[in-house]
Amino acid sequence: MVMSFFRRSEGGFEAITAHTVSMLADARHSFDMASAALLSGATHDAVADDVYTTDDRINATEQELRRELVVHVSVQGTDDIGAVLAYTLLIKKIERIGDQAKNILDLADEGVDLSAAADAADLTATRRAISTMMGEVADILSEPDPDAAAAFRERADTLRFMLESRIRECMHSDRPGSEVVPRAILYRYWKRIVANLGGIVISATEPLHHEVGDDDLDD
Repeated sequence: MVMSFFRRSEGGFEAITAHTVSMLADARHSFDMASAALLSGATHDAVADDVYTTDDRINATEQELRRELVVHVSVQGTDDIGAVLAYTLLIKKIERIGDQAKNILDLADEGVDLSAAADAADLTATRRAISTMMGEVADILSEPDPDAAAAFRERADTLRFMLESRIRECMHSDRPGSEVVPRAILYRYWKRIVANLGGIVISATEPLHHEVGDDDLDD
């Protein structure tokens, strides 16, 4: 059953939900800015301060949300423990998306520039799809919908499998390492982000559900 605690006024979660959605919006902004340095010709220095400042805000919001959740449990007792655990899990996943955005920026800092690459259009299309998915997850957090959540998870799995396939292609490619390695790393970062987005949706709609494929894929 899809949980409705994200919409319950009597549960006192409205402010927490709003802060969570804001945190995800910041993660999306960092992702878009970092991607611009890699795929759109922007320089690392032009976007770095923005990305790092936004990441600091993401981390501060995570800590504030954790405090709010502790207060909620202390006031409301254990009746909402399922919701609190779900929030705790999903805000960590949002924080990890912010970290992956910084990792993408680090590629640009190493001199990687794919804005004029032969596959630039394909890479940009994937980047835009992931960014759009972040907006869709924000909508699901604000208004949990079982059909929208199920459709999102299916598309997220499809994209994740595609990225896994791209990584395998890079592993077996005969192209120069200077071309293949940055793409393999980028695909891996994207795969982690998509996995976390799927995990956020699960936490928001089925907090007791867990699948290996939806884990945060960290080293």
